[in-house]
Amino acid sequence: MITDRFADHLSDSILNQNDPETVKDGVPVLLLLLDSFVLNDPDSSDILQASATLNSTYASVFVEDPERAMRLSDKARDYSRRAICHKHPKICEHEKGPLDQFSQQLGAMKLKDLDTLYTYGSVWAGWIQIHSKDWGAVADLPKVEAIMARIVELDERHEWGRAHLFLGVIKGQLPPALGGKPELARQHFERAIEISEGNDFVTKVEFAKVYARLMFDQELHDKLLLEVVNNDANHAGLTLSNTLAQKQAKQLLETSKEYFEE
Repeated sequence: MITDRFADHLSDSILNQNDPETVKDGVPVLLLLLDSFVLNDPDSSDILQASATLNSTYASVFVEDPERAMRLSDKARDYSRRAICHKHPKICEHEKGPLDQFSQQLGAMKLKDLDTLYTYGSVWAGWIQIHSKDWGAVADLPKVEAIMARIVELDERHEWGRAHLFLGVIKGQLPPALGGKPELARQHFERAIEISEGNDFVTKVEFAKVYARLMFDQELHDKLLLEVVNNDANHAGLTLSNTLAQKQAKQLLETSKEYFEE
C-alpha cells in the first residue's frame, strides 16, 4: 500500500537527518500523521512498526517531561506489540509468563520476522528505560535480553548488529563482584562495532559509558569517544543517531577526568 511505503520512506528520511533540532520540531506532526494511518489500517505491520519506532525514539531522545515521555513510550509499546501479536499471537500470550515459556515462543521466529521482532524488542527496551522507576517494568529486562539473543541467532548483522549493542548494555549493568558479566558485555560491544565497521557511533558511546566507566578503563573510554567525535557522522541510516552520539560523546569526554579521578 501507498501508506506502507510512505511510512518506510518517512523513517528513512528522519534517520538520515543531520540536524536533530529539525527532527525535534517536526516529529510531533509526523506522529499525528502516522496515528491517522494506524486508524485507517490498524493491522498494517509496516505502519505500526514505523509509528512505534518514531514514538519510542522521540520519547527517549527529545522529550524532557517524564509523564509525556511515558505516554509516548506506552503508545510505542502498544503499536510494537500489535505489530507482532497480529502474526504471532503466542508471543504476546506468553509475554507475562515465565521466561522459559516466552523464550520457547521466540524460538519459532524466523528470518522473515526479524524486522517485527527487532522493533518489538528495541521499543520494549526503550519503554523499560523510561519506566525505570517501576520495578515491574525493570523485571521485564530478561525477556528483552531473550529477544535480542534470538535476533543474534537469526542474523547478528541485522540493523548494524544492534542486537549485540543491546546485549552489551544489559550484561554491562553490574560489576563482577555483584554478579555482572562485563567481559561478555565487551564481547557484544566489540562485535557490534565490527559488524557496523565502526559506522554506528551509538555502540562506541555505550561501550564507553557502560563498560569502560564500569571497569574504570579511562584509556578505552577516551579512545572510543574520540573516534566518535573525530569522524564523519554522515552514513546512510545512521546520520541522526551518529549526530546525537557525537553530542553525547563530547559531554562524556568533558567529564572523563573528573569521573576517573574520583
